[in-house]
Amino acid sequence: MSEWSYSDEELDEYFSDRSTREEALSDEGSGKGSSGRPTTGLRGFFHQRIADPMMAQAAVALSVITGILVIGTLGLGIYVWTLTDNIPSTESLEDPTMQLATIAYTADGKELARYARQNRSWVPYDSISTHAKHALIATEDQRFYHHWGVDPVGIMAAVADILTGGFRGGSTITQQLARNLYNEEVGYAVTIERKLKEMVTAVELERRYTKREILEMYLNTVSFGGNVYGIESAAHTYFGKRAAELNPLQAATLIGQLQATTYYNPVRNPNNAKQRRNVVLRLMMSKGFLDSSYYQKHADEPVQADYHSSRLSASLAPYFAEHVRKTLSRWANDASYKNHPLHGHDIYGEGLRVYTTLDSKLQAMARAAVKDKMSALQKVVGYQWSEPSPGLYSTTLDDYRSLTPGEDYEPFAHFWESNPEVLDDFIRQTTRYDTLRARGMGPKAAIDRLRGNESFLDSLKTARSRLGSGLVSLDPRNGHVKVWIGGRDFRTEKYDKVGIARRQPGSTFKPFTYTAAIDNGYSPYDTLLDSTFTWEDTGADTTWSPKNYDGQSSGEMLTLSQGLANSKNTITARLALDLNPSTVATYARRMGIPERDLEAVPSIALGTSSVRLLDMAAAYSTLANGGLYNKSVAITRIEDQYGNLIWEASPSPSEALSPETAYTVVDMMRGVIDYGTGVRIRTQFDLGEYDLAGKTGTTDRAADTWFMLMHPELVSGAWVGFEDQRLTFRTGFWGQGAHSALFLVGDYYRRIKESDDVTLSTKTSFPLVQSYGPPEDTTDAEDGGRVGW
Repeated sequence: MSEWSYSDEELDEYFSDRSTREEALSDEGSGKGSSGRPTTGLRGFFHQRIADPMMAQAAVALSVITGILVIGTLGLGIYVWTLTDNIPSTESLEDPTMQLATIAYTADGKELARYARQNRSWVPYDSISTHAKHALIATEDQRFYHHWGVDPVGIMAAVADILTGGFRGGSTITQQLARNLYNEEVGYAVTIERKLKEMVTAVELERRYTKREILEMYLNTVSFGGNVYGIESAAHTYFGKRAAELNPLQAATLIGQLQATTYYNPVRNPNNAKQRRNVVLRLMMSKGFLDSSYYQKHADEPVQADYHSSRLSASLAPYFAEHVRKTLSRWANDASYKNHPLHGHDIYGEGLRVYTTLDSKLQAMARAAVKDKMSALQKVVGYQWSEPSPGLYSTTLDDYRSLTPGEDYEPFAHFWESNPEVLDDFIRQTTRYDTLRARGMGPKAAIDRLRGNESFLDSLKTARSRLGSGLVSLDPRNGHVKVWIGGRDFRTEKYDKVGIARRQPGSTFKPFTYTAAIDNGYSPYDTLLDSTFTWEDTGADTTWSPKNYDGQSSGEMLTLSQGLANSKNTITARLALDLNPSTVATYARRMGIPERDLEAVPSIALGTSSVRLLDMAAAYSTLANGGLYNKSVAITRIEDQYGNLIWEASPSPSEALSPETAYTVVDMMRGVIDYGTGVRIRTQFDLGEYDLAGKTGTTDRAADTWFMLMHPELVSGAWVGFEDQRLTFRTGFWGQGAHSALFLVGDYYRRIKESDDVTLSTKTSFPLVQSYGPPEDTTDAEDGGRVGW
């Protein structure tokens, strides 16, 4: 057989036709075989192994695409790997930290206040309304239970929407949670890098947590705007209820708000919120979470939301809530409390639970009494200072209530006209004055400028002529604070008249003198002369001439009981000098008045040492509790966010007085209420069926008026006066504690008596000493007599 693979005709054509030879050489140089198919490179690799040219060409294309995808995937993987330094660590993923509000509760379970940087409260999954969970899934992530943190279907749908001119978020609930938990690491920037971080973090969260746990975390961390974080805080803020109590309408309203927290705010923009709520309801209905009949029935209902602020000023007891906050802060941060169990805790971020002693029902009744009586007393003083000599318009508050300021009288008009230097001084204490001075204006020019500003001057006069008040109640048996009203308005008056302010107590201090006397052998029936006298301190070259409040003396011998009941300064002063002022101070300290507040001078007996209203109530509680002193208690228990005990109060009363002495003094102070200066408690406020004892108090010029009332279960004290003592009551009648502070306490106790929710026993009496016999009336004895048991 011939070795040639070509015929003679082909060979003749090849050698005779030059173009044929050039074409053959060209094919050989291009790497194509005789069949015209590639023989080299990637294409040749597949064409040599695959007989079908079309299949070989497809294999080439597929391999190129695959290579590009592999390289791209590797590149993306390397890029994502470089991002891992900026995503949350494994530890933070497994134990995410977040700011949780500390919540304080009253003794009867009402929320008192929240202390937080972020207003957030954590509640478990089962304590969140099912409607809220359904609304969230229907609105934010309908495929929540079918993806692993990132939803490719959702992403493609979002891309399709964008390409067709719409907009849809492609983030799953888990991706949103990644942003909520780790906003610093993940961020909010609209970039591919941020989105990848979010996706990676979401996948890691899905690996570590169940769907149930992810929903719980999301609903507890998401922001509802206005420093409100989490469904529990949102439910409280907008609907005044717990997250577990949300109905479908409320749940849909809150979940709908997440799209734009301000635009869909249910309080500020109720119409917008309603539209968005109905969108959420329709989505819930489409997913089978809600019956169509429910939607048809409620779709037209308006959004019924109201703002329940977490600010202290919105608390039912703002001054008490602030006292609790300061106490917690001291225990947690002050070095002097380094051994306290709370020391080192973050009271603004750990979600602590603080249980207090306050009674919300008593607090509400006390607030109502203070508001009612103080508005009338404000008219009293405003009228008194309206004219040069207005006289005593009336001795009943209702007559003043009928007067209209600006029409029937100009409040304080005469005071401002006759005391221009006081007004100038008030102006100098304002920030407006400081601003003008800082700009280079002289003192007189600044005052003249502000005096010419009518609106500024009216506001200043109103604020500085506002009559102040304070009221506190303690349970004498354990020192628990039940009521705390530190002022008329926490928003404008931050100075607490219960726990901070120190004012002269006047005659309410007298029981300490009589206690010292009884404990040192005096009898309630011992007599002293009711007459003015002058005491001379030769060493200090000073004299003291105490007089009764009205300036009158009977000149008669009065018993100590009579002297106390009728608040005779002359009797008390003689008794204090007989005892020694330091003895009076010692008994006041033992009963609960801090030693730093006591100045052992003769006038201490008449209440010249400034004290706190809270300490006075605690000291009176010592008498009501049979001589046992309990330090006032505001906080009973502190728990962490999981309910584990951190600290619990363990009261330990101390014996300040003998039971006999305490009961004897209380019995003497019953006379104040039965026939003395406090008799209005029985006659005007109809409290005759209770076992009560008390004391009225008034200082010089009626700058401070007081009243203290004791019941075996509730001891209360009230103060009424002006913050600046250059302003006072103007008439002797209204300038007495018996006609001002007493009204606050009397009205408060009357409300308790008429209430069906609170009970103050009419059968309870002050602790009676076993085998006790009342002191003998020995006023006719030759030696004047002493106490007998």
